[in-house]
Amino acid sequence: MQNTKIMNWTINKGVMADAEDIARFQVEMAMESEGTELDYDLVLRGVKEAMKDDQKGTYMVARTEDGTCAGSLLLTREWSDWRCQWYWWIQSVYVRPEHRRKGAYRALYTYIRNMAKEAGVPCIRLYVDRTNERGLKTYQSLGMSESHYLFYEEDL
Repeated sequence: MQNTKIMNWTINKGVMADAEDIARFQVEMAMESEGTELDYDLVLRGVKEAMKDDQKGTYMVARTEDGTCAGSLLLTREWSDWRCQWYWWIQSVYVRPEHRRKGAYRALYTYIRNMAKEAGVPCIRLYVDRTNERGLKTYQSLGMSESHYLFYEEDL
């Protein structure tokens, strides 16, 4: 994965130097979208572990002209035995407030979508809190649609 210019954004794979920004993004996103307070140190450890192991996921970042990390997402994979192919999941989406509505997420999504097409990935998925109206509108505007699947979980 190389640096790719999309609109006014440079999109590339997150590196360890981005870990603190990405961890802050996750803490801010959880509070903003779900009212959930996360432990920054734990999140930072989680981000760093993912960066050390692509099997855990790959962070993609959108950078401004001056190289500032304006937003990020985590790309993970799920094996589909039905299609004998990987599905990709977009997780942990965050764009700094001052960069919202300026195309940062659109650039990230365009990059991921192009990568998925080149890799023969049949489906890109994400989950979003049902009360996150801004996120819902953004994803719909990019051509994503609500799945017929429901999401279940059990905290252990």
